[in-house]
Amino acid sequence: MTLPILLSILAGETYYYVTKTNLNSDISVGFIIDDFNGVKVYFNGGVNNSSGRNLTSDNYNLGIKYQCVEFIKRYYYQRFNHKMPDSMGNAKDYFNAKIDDGVINPQRGLLQYKNGSNSKPQVDDIIVFAPSLLNPYGHVAIVSSVFPNTIQIVQQNPGPFASSRAVFTIEKQNGGWVINGKHVLGWLRLPTPAQT
Repeated sequence: MTLPILLSILAGETYYYVTKTNLNSDISVGFIIDDFNGVKVYFNGGVNNSSGRNLTSDNYNLGIKYQCVEFIKRYYYQRFNHKMPDSMGNAKDYFNAKIDDGVINPQRGLLQYKNGSNSKPQVDDIIVFAPSLLNPYGHVAIVSSVFPNTIQIVQQNPGPFASSRAVFTIEKQNGGWVINGKHVLGWLRLPTPAQT
């Protein structure tokens, strides 16, 4: 076996171990680490850990426990009684680049705004992050606070040692609001009855 092949196998096994295993022995998978508007945030350990599918009593698919998607879907279900028309998909699938800014994303039943939109992010919006080298699935989180120059998000499954809360700066650029976060695609928002 050649050295490049051996290194490739070793890198794959290391990635699998690190992302599937809980390296933080201080917290168990499924432990409540945060709460926002009465919706609990659970610890997931390794970012690719899977603890089975979470279904509501009426059989609506919330996603894989305790992935980021499961939290945002559970949040919208518990807080707004919102069921997404397409109940499947990874975080990266929650933003559709072909949809115009401020238009309904039919898969999610939510208004979609691009990073750089004229519409400033609001509390309860879903922030969507693009995939990255070490995270091919993307990431989603809920906006928990909005200030003049920053927003705070609450997130599930940020990694075994990362916080459930993170802060990003926002600024006006070319007339639109830009979240200065690596890989931010945009945000989704529950439409008002007049917008549906």
